[in-house]
Amino acid sequence: MRFVTPVALALALAMTGGAISAPAFAAKKEEKKAGPKLNVSPDVIKALQAAQAASDKQDFAAAKAALADADSKAKSNDDKYQIGAIKLNASIASKDSALQTEALNQMLDSGLTPPEQAGQFNAVAAEQAVQAKNYDLAIQRGEAALAAGYKSEAVNPTIAQAYFGKAGTTNTSAEPARGYTQKGLAALKAGMDGMKAAGQQVPAQWYQIGVSRAEQAKLPDVTEWSKWAYQADPSGQNLRTLVRLFQRSNPNISNRENLDVLRLLSVSGGLVIAADYTEYAEMASKTGIYGEVKSAIDAGRAKGVLNATQGAELYQTAVPKIAGDKSTLGAAEADARKGANGKIAAATADAYLGYGDYAKAAAMFDLAKQKGGVDADEINTRLGIAKLLGGDMAGAKSAFQSVQAGSRKQIADLWLAYLGTKAA
Repeated sequence: MRFVTPVALALALAMTGGAISAPAFAAKKEEKKAGPKLNVSPDVIKALQAAQAASDKQDFAAAKAALADADSKAKSNDDKYQIGAIKLNASIASKDSALQTEALNQMLDSGLTPPEQAGQFNAVAAEQAVQAKNYDLAIQRGEAALAAGYKSEAVNPTIAQAYFGKAGTTNTSAEPARGYTQKGLAALKAGMDGMKAAGQQVPAQWYQIGVSRAEQAKLPDVTEWSKWAYQADPSGQNLRTLVRLFQRSNPNISNRENLDVLRLLSVSGGLVIAADYTEYAEMASKTGIYGEVKSAIDAGRAKGVLNATQGAELYQTAVPKIAGDKSTLGAAEADARKGANGKIAAATADAYLGYGDYAKAAAMFDLAKQKGGVDADEINTRLGIAKLLGGDMAGAKSAFQSVQAGSRKQIADLWLAYLGTKAA
């Protein structure tokens, strides 16, 4: 996938003066800086005069023939630079991109390109080399452009493309492709940082390229890129990527922890396929939260993702228990207030959360915290969920920020990322 940089790279070549005094090579009025002082061979001057004359007449075939003649007579870097300069003008007039590439490389290879043009010329040459799939040359030219002080936001994405081109798209988790991908991601990040510093908007698609490349190469950077992608485009799909990466990196999380990340997918629109909804319902079932089993399956069916048989066993087991479970909650609240610890309050809060009664859930989670004897990180996580779903964003943030360690802290951070987008 190619990047589209927001920086236009326009070429404006000053005709060189110096040893060339023929009228055909006089400086244009709009030029502000003269080129290098050159000592061009007489035979080359003669061929270039012919090329210039042909170009002025729009006879570009004759101009290219004269330029080829000049190339055959070139003896010095001065000759090569001047030939490249005339080629570049001819390429711009004739809109000949291949000739422009040839001209730029000829001028740059001569070592005589003026410092004020070296950055831009190398940047354009790097982009053209990427288009030609000459990735090593693209990297060389791009690095030269950066060394000359040219715009990071224009050059680094080109360097990134070149490294990604070298890495290819197969077996990218093996060396050397993996290393090329790492270098490409570093260049892409540098280019994006340059864009931000220049007050430009980074295309959200670039973050997705980073996620895709890091994932293909099995780089740990994929999580960081996924966070940036979500910040740039806080969609349910991007949050889903973060959640699935968390689950993959933490295969031994408990059912209760897994339920809380699946709840995040549910509220953010990240439940997409049938397996998402049935996984959510299964985790709720395993932790005895019957109301959430029903709501998960109902949501999947309402979206047309689940058919009548998918999740049916979970549904049929949970639904008959709901009425009886609800009827005990009043007594459970009373017992919770009399309890020696917060365990009854926590279980009651879980039930209320599953039934969507977020105010009562939050009150019971608060009571569980006060009485103690419970997993404080789990209680704070679920208190945050209840407050967020109940509309208390400040309370939710405070609860999530109170989660201290381990996988629970990672879960709370995911919720905080979501909360941040809601606040924005």
